[in-house]
Amino acid sequence: MSTNEQDFAALDLAARLAAEYRRAVAAAETVPVAGYAEIFDRFDGPVPDHGTDALALIAQLDGGARDGLRGIVAPRFYGWVNGSSHIAGVAADWLTSAWGQNGAGIPMSPAAAAVEAVAARWLLELLDLPASSSVGLVSGATIANFVGLAAARGELLRRVGWNVEDDGLYGAPNLRVLIGADAHNTVFSGLRYLGLGEKRVTTIATDSLGRMLPGDLERALKASSDPVIVIGQAGQINTGVSDPFAAIVPMVHDAGGWIHVDGAFGLWARASERHRHLLDGIEQADSMATDGHKWLQTPYDCGFTIVRHEQAHRRAMDMQASYLTRDNAQFRHPGAYVPELSRRARGFAAWAMIRRLGRSGIATMVDDDVRIAQAMAAGMAAIAGVEVLNQPELNQFIVRFGAAAGAEQGDRLTQATVDRIQQDATAFMGTALWRGRLVMRVSVCSIATTDEDGRITVDAVRAAWEAVQAGG
Repeated sequence: MSTNEQDFAALDLAARLAAEYRRAVAAAETVPVAGYAEIFDRFDGPVPDHGTDALALIAQLDGGARDGLRGIVAPRFYGWVNGSSHIAGVAADWLTSAWGQNGAGIPMSPAAAAVEAVAARWLLELLDLPASSSVGLVSGATIANFVGLAAARGELLRRVGWNVEDDGLYGAPNLRVLIGADAHNTVFSGLRYLGLGEKRVTTIATDSLGRMLPGDLERALKASSDPVIVIGQAGQINTGVSDPFAAIVPMVHDAGGWIHVDGAFGLWARASERHRHLLDGIEQADSMATDGHKWLQTPYDCGFTIVRHEQAHRRAMDMQASYLTRDNAQFRHPGAYVPELSRRARGFAAWAMIRRLGRSGIATMVDDDVRIAQAMAAGMAAIAGVEVLNQPELNQFIVRFGAAAGAEQGDRLTQATVDRIQQDATAFMGTALWRGRLVMRVSVCSIATTDEDGRITVDAVRAAWEAVQAGG
């Protein structure tokens, strides 16, 4: 077999092994057998002096890594807010890799640019957001938040006569940031990247589930006349609740501020007629971030920044060089809305998943996951000694074990029960801290999860909790 034929055979082998893995993981949740150190030793060694044949290296990669893979695409995986990397999206992503396109501009890949433009328009229609908004396809919500906040920083400083894109922050007017007390850490990363600082923020009090309190925000807005960015949240990572946008967005605009929303998964509630009311008012936010690899079920490396002020978005992100020709100014150039020049052609997988599911399929998926989460929460709440801390309005809820125990004993019982659940491997959940106490966090975010999976999961939780109690 020639080298070229061997490499093509490796593509076929990779496809076969991938399909084999996906069929197996769909059948039963598993936990990794091998840990980091063991996997590292399998792949470590001196830099090879000579190459190896492609078939052998694909077989080695699959054989060495598979038992160290977390079953994120399995139907009973609830550990983090992860989608299932839908097979249709994976197939589109394989083509994207094989095509080897740089998705930065039209001259580099007319197809990548055109398909991304369609995917961006479809996204706005699906989420019922202003059609004039600009959209940047980025790696995920961390960078999507960064891009939205960069547009906010530039626009607010421009309004007071400062060009931060040209002159930086040295000597710039003061810029305030107000943020809810239960915000996700990726937002703080974006503030750090932009030179605004993780800790130079004003924290706004939240209610018992993590919603920003409008009265506290109003007082903070009135405390200074400096330009202000307010960061809201659609879908709190533990409880799934969203800030009261109908109340806070007009308040921010009346103060001359910019409101950015971290909607990594929660923004997809806009796709559901049944749940979109939870985000009433968000359509008037100035920018927002969401993930495709969560509730759109795309493979990883897919997030979206949506900005209601296109010029502010472009001023913050656009790159110019003589060799980066813009052959037609009326067309959307994807690199004008993101921080990367060399970038994956993310539009293909995003387009494929919207085309595969359609408006009704995406809405049904969101509705089904919420219904399953609510049924699971009710089922766990009915178990003696188990406390569900929030009945989910979306897909997230948190649980404590040992309801009658003291706080520290409850932490120990919760950790022991989660450990047992993970060892039993019927389902996977993880832990988090909520109001200073350890909780089990449940995220239902996969199109693969069924009502039966929910029932199996509740039974697995009951069995693990009974085993912990029996073991003292």
